[in-house]
Amino acid sequence: MRILIVEDDPLLGEGLLAGLRQAGFSAEWVRDGQSGLDALRAERFEAVVLDLGLPRVSGLDLLHQLRRGKDAVPVLILTARDSGQDIITGLDGGADDYMVKPCDLGELAARLRALVRRAVGIASPLLEYGELTLDQAARKVAFQGKPIDLSPREFALLEQLLLNAGRALTRNRLEETLYPWGAEIESNALDVHIHHLRRKLAPDLIRTVRGVGYLIPK
Repeated sequence: MRILIVEDDPLLGEGLLAGLRQAGFSAEWVRDGQSGLDALRAERFEAVVLDLGLPRVSGLDLLHQLRRGKDAVPVLILTARDSGQDIITGLDGGADDYMVKPCDLGELAARLRALVRRAVGIASPLLEYGELTLDQAARKVAFQGKPIDLSPREFALLEQLLLNAGRALTRNRLEETLYPWGAEIESNALDVHIHHLRRKLAPDLIRTVRGVGYLIPK
């Protein structure tokens, strides 16, 4: 799952970036509101972690611009502002969740997973598809009742395909899920991960959509 962090504090930003990546997210970080808007207009993210006191464009202004533009990306406000009125203003301004700094990284990760699931119409924390089960929190996969050992990138790829079952995902979108900004990606890297998933699970689980990418049929 690809997450954008918009946070101007360098220590907190670095900590959130490292923590969310360790939790299995494909996280990117920008340090001001205008850069956040630019990133969201140029690329696709599954959710946003948004500070309020940002330079150039404030967090609330960024949120208002997103919602006025009909962008429904889930937004979790993470801020030091802890008054009841601040929380009301943030949620009524279009945020989907609100947390006060300092926060527990495990709780933040769980809230982000829940936001992304709800955005695609999935209620259960277990992603199930026939005899396949993926536990997002425990980061475990089972097929036909047996545990399957996946690499972190194989897990992230399978998770993204299951969250979007029935929708063909482009190669570019899947690569963005697996690799951070600026990473050098070998031309066949995605195909190798798909091959490994098919071998470990079922050959016909993931279908190739010629000229587009891949999907798990619904």
